[in-house]
Amino acid sequence: MGGMRLGQNPLLAASARHPHDNGPAMPATPSPGPVRAACANRARGAAAPPCAIRVRRVHGGVAALFAFALSSLSTGTQAQGSSAPPAAASAPSPAAAAAAVQVRRLGDVALRPLRDAPAVVLARNESKVAAEVAGRVLRWRRDVGEAVARGEVLAEIDGTDYRLARERAKASLAAAQARQQLAMTQLQRSRELVGQGFQSQEVVNQRETEVQALAAEIASARSQLATAEQQLARTRVVAPFAASVKQRFAQAGEYVAPGTPLYLLIERGGAEVSGAIAPADVASLRSARAWTFEGAGFAVPLQLARVAPTVSAPARTVEARFTLSAADAAVPGSEGRVSWRDERPHLSADWIVRRTVDGRSQLGVFVLDGQRARFVPLPAAQEGRAVAVNLPDATPVVVQGQAALSPGQAVSVAPGNGPAAAGPDAVPAAR
Repeated sequence: MGGMRLGQNPLLAASARHPHDNGPAMPATPSPGPVRAACANRARGAAAPPCAIRVRRVHGGVAALFAFALSSLSTGTQAQGSSAPPAAASAPSPAAAAAAVQVRRLGDVALRPLRDAPAVVLARNESKVAAEVAGRVLRWRRDVGEAVARGEVLAEIDGTDYRLARERAKASLAAAQARQQLAMTQLQRSRELVGQGFQSQEVVNQRETEVQALAAEIASARSQLATAEQQLARTRVVAPFAASVKQRFAQAGEYVAPGTPLYLLIERGGAEVSGAIAPADVASLRSARAWTFEGAGFAVPLQLARVAPTVSAPARTVEARFTLSAADAAVPGSEGRVSWRDERPHLSADWIVRRTVDGRSQLGVFVLDGQRARFVPLPAAQEGRAVAVNLPDATPVVVQGQAALSPGQAVSVAPGNGPAAAGPDAVPAAR
């Protein structure tokens, strides 16, 4: 508004005109003389002239426009003042932007979970002892549950026919030996006669051939005798190893043929434990330091013997065999579970977060890299499960505050929670 007079403002001049007045607009500032005259006439009871009404209306419009002008001027001044940054405003300090976290060494917080798998004790040998010769069972000597020593007689089969066969073999051998003795005597006599010129060399050759043929006949007779003796020995059914009788099939008086099962034996001692291992646990099984077989009321230390190179089709498991550290430590057929501790360091599921790296959503863990948080993806991680990591024990792992972190964000470690002996060099590259 400045020094502009009210009468020079066209808006004020236009507002001075009454909306129902068709005459010329009145001056914005009326002279005081007519106003006082009008007031005097009104005091005498005369009606107020139209000019006085217009003056009052002009005064009301001028006041309104003046207030509007002041308001606009004040608003513009404030707008111009707010456009300039305040002198006190400043960028946030790095300490205020850093996220507060707690950090621990991986070796101090890593988990070594306990793994287990179903297992059963298997005897080294579980054999069906069968008859090797035909005959009638004369008697059985051991029953179910009894322990037998190696070579102990379990049952006897009638061996009369086999004893007769042995005697015939002996007789055949004796006859062949007698003929051989005669042939050797004749050969010696023929050689003497050839020397005296009474016989030809051809006779000597015939005698030598007879001796050689009888020698072969004697060897055959001896073989037949050995076979007869072996058949006779097989009439006595013996245990092939120290065992316990699991089942007896032999019945006295029953005729059996070669191959008829008579006993089911389980070898005592040397039992093995067979475990059905998940393929994902084979690596931790091999790297474990100790294994234990636990059953109903017992726990037996084991030694890993071998791991099958194939996966069984029905159960999709790998068979692992263990030897018992103590003989007869577990009875064959006992069922339980084989357990071992996974020596690989595992991170708790509470410290694993999901972040987008290279356009892919991945699970991983934040580690301290200098004064910033670095995200290490863990491809084998699963939601809600601990995961094995291939990181040094000195790696500083963020264990609190990781949920709000971003890769590369500046962090401030809470006092007393930093890694004891870890620095930027202790953090390996992501694998």
